[in-house]
Amino acid sequence: MTTRGTVALVGVIGGSGLYDPSILSEVERVKVHTPYGEPSDFITIGSLGDKRVAFIPRHGSGHRIPPHRVNYRANIWALKELGVRWVISVSAVGSLRDDYRPGDLVIPDQFIDMTKRREYTFFDGPQVAHVSMADPFCEDLRLIILKGAKGLGLRVHESGNYICIEGPRFSTRAESRAWREVFKGDIIGMTLVPEVNLACEAQLCYATVAMVTDYDVYAEHPVTATEVSKVMESNVEKVKELLRSVVKELPQEPKRERCSCCTSLEKAFV
Repeated sequence: MTTRGTVALVGVIGGSGLYDPSILSEVERVKVHTPYGEPSDFITIGSLGDKRVAFIPRHGSGHRIPPHRVNYRANIWALKELGVRWVISVSAVGSLRDDYRPGDLVIPDQFIDMTKRREYTFFDGPQVAHVSMADPFCEDLRLIILKGAKGLGLRVHESGNYICIEGPRFSTRAESRAWREVFKGDIIGMTLVPEVNLACEAQLCYATVAMVTDYDVYAEHPVTATEVSKVMESNVEKVKELLRSVVKELPQEPKRERCSCCTSLEKAFV
């Protein structure tokens, strides 16, 4: 995987509700061709403070791509091609815990993959890589995001087990109870995997800002679509402020002692 040099230091993958790069200035839209087909959309490159940021809407403009059809390999390859070092993924999730409330932010540290038919790796052979996912997120980036969220006074949870389901349907009540009681999940969504796997293989420092929009259906108080929309709108504004804060603090390179991303391929090849 080669790059064009550092066109942008930071990549932002916008999820449900965060479709436009309005926080950026001096923007240009670029089309990146990849060996894996077209990314979800044109990539918008612009300035946020003194950093250049590459923004891509995961579901495409207008939310036209369902989670199981997102070309995750193309998206991550394109960010790597542009020289991106840090990747902040934004996603909407449901809560599997009563104390993770709608409107809260969660910075997950673990996940359980319940997806079924996605493209999970760049290494399809003849070169094979077995990448460790023991610590799937960049701890350096997680801590910077948490510091920024707390500095803004946002209600944020420092850890979370993200259950990633195939979608596009939501869980049954029985499934939701299993995710909560058996798998000990904290939040649930449809887009983390294989995005996080591929970022690790690309040796990108990756972390997720998960926006809680509702309680999953284990709960006796499921919210309405109208309520979810209200929470989403409020969350997106919070995340935009958080991105402004976090991007400003990002260094050129991570602290390797608390980052598993930088060395992910060193012991991955057979």
